[in-house]
Amino acid sequence: MRNRKLGRDSAHRKALLRNLSTSLIVHERIETTEKKAYELRSFADKLVTLAKRGDLHARRQAASIVFNVVDEATGKTALQKLFDDIGPRYQERQGGYTRVIKTEKRRGDGADMAYVEFV
Repeated sequence: MRNRKLGRDSAHRKALLRNLSTSLIVHERIETTEKKAYELRSFADKLVTLAKRGDLHARRQAASIVFNVVDEATGKTALQKLFDDIGPRYQERQGGYTRVIKTEKRRGDGADMAYVEFV
């Protein structure tokens, strides 16, 4: 099932996916709940497709989604890392840029957890 509501209204859901995708770009692997991970997968794949195009319009479209966070390891912003590192890495790949790896249940409430990472 696509476009899960995740118990949020549309603005909160959009902000959540923007935050998760920015964190995924900066850290290249994040842990979240399984349902959020599957929603994030399609959202992040669209950003990588924009990065593969690499033109100015694609960069501006991605800039409207990705937050301006600096990766402390490289000193680049999330947008720079997306277009300079991640996009060229998948230039020959025709989709499926992320994978979801299920892990154990969360200790507090028993939610199914998963890692999301770039392939």
